[in-house]
Amino acid sequence: MLILALALAAAPPMVVIDERKVVREEAPPHGAIGMSTAYRISDAAPARKMEFRKRVLHKGAAIGLHPIAHDEVYYVLSGEGEVESDGVKARLIPGMTAYLYDGANVGIRQLGDAPLALIVSYPLEQRTAAPKP
Repeated sequence: MLILALALAAAPPMVVIDERKVVREEAPPHGAIGMSTAYRISDAAPARKMEFRKRVLHKGAAIGLHPIAHDEVYYVLSGEGEVESDGVKARLIPGMTAYLYDGANVGIRQLGDAPLALIVSYPLEQRTAAPKP
């Protein structure tokens, strides 16, 4: 019981993040194809171990093809898109998820008239603690 209490006490306090406070307009990563609205949600969580972002790809925008060194998830909130993984393409609509695997070359582009809103999530590499002075 004492061990469980110590383990629970070791966790940092939760962080609640309002997407309106972490939003910015920027070119999408991996090629700067078009423009997007980025909600850099997990950037506001100290000592995080995963990335969790919302990105809205404006008309004609894309996250360009890039190799990934971890599993990655694209979850579509609204709009339409086409995801690619190692040359295989699939159309995505709201409620669909693309689970992409470590080592693949991946990307996603907006299709149609409506912006493509999606959640992008993946683990961060293990971070080592900075040495104490």
